[in-house]
Amino acid sequence: MQSSITPTVRYSTAARWFHWLAFTAVALAYLFINLRGVFARGSAASKVPMQGHILFGLVVLVLVLPRLLHRLRNTPPPVVPPLAPWEALLSGLTHWALYAFLLVQPLLGLFTVWAGGALKVPFTALQIPSPLTADRALHEQLGSLHTTIGTVFYYVIGLHIAGALWHHFFRRDNTLRRML
Repeated sequence: MQSSITPTVRYSTAARWFHWLAFTAVALAYLFINLRGVFARGSAASKVPMQGHILFGLVVLVLVLPRLLHRLRNTPPPVVPPLAPWEALLSGLTHWALYAFLLVQPLLGLFTVWAGGALKVPFTALQIPSPLTADRALHEQLGSLHTTIGTVFYYVIGLHIAGALWHHFFRRDNTLRRML
């Protein structure tokens, strides 16, 4: 006798790895930036939060292009039962906003650092020279924009998580299980 329950079709292993690695790197970048000010100003420990933030921002940047290429080459598994058109539109907009964030935010951070001089690779002695001329005003403007976008994306990330939970607990579809 065959079961009427169909197995959940999941994202590819690579897609799941990209998703959870990016999630971890973004969460750690946010964690580190929120630790600023915890340590005494000027102490050796006071540099760790910013170095951690930069390090995990660079990890996000390294992950985003292969992740985006993988996404463009691989159709996501279907949501069962299918989404209403408005749900599909909201889902698509949220996902592309997340991809834009994953690309733009680390680039803004990198250019913010470069507007202040060379990038000192966190927790190493390595430096990546700046392609920009040091410009304090540009450094401040880019930093302000980076902070604003980071704040806005707390809400977009929250919407993404809320959507996954809504699909799982209220709509009872396979949206969340596809990524596990």
